[in-house]
Amino acid sequence: MQQPDVLRPERVLAVQLALTLILVAAALPLGISITLSVLFGAAVCLLASSIFAFWVLRQYRAQDPGSLLMRFYGAEIIKLFLVLGLFVIAFTTSDRLNFPALLVAYFAVQVLPAVIASGWDVRRDAEKKT
Repeated sequence: MQQPDVLRPERVLAVQLALTLILVAAALPLGISITLSVLFGAAVCLLASSIFAFWVLRQYRAQDPGSLLMRFYGAEIIKLFLVLGLFVIAFTTSDRLNFPALLVAYFAVQVLPAVIASGWDVRRDAEKKT
């Protein structure tokens, strides 16, 4: 079975990158502290998602679902520790970060690309039916 285009990791990562740039540009008028917080939160999410996708999909073989599942769990654990570690480093090294802005940016970059990608899938299915 062919994987739908919108679910391919490159597309989701590209949407995450675009959303990161949009959020940082939108945060510029709010000051350097907010902008850096948004940049850091979004960058942490983008980096963690990239590593997750690389770890899970490297040497992908559909004939070996058990191996894929183990890589998935391993990648999720790595992603969690990476995110927590980077947040700890950020807050111990910088007193200028705005915690709410950092978290909002992280969660926006984590969640919105999936919502956007699923919207593409719905539109594409509607276009095929017409």
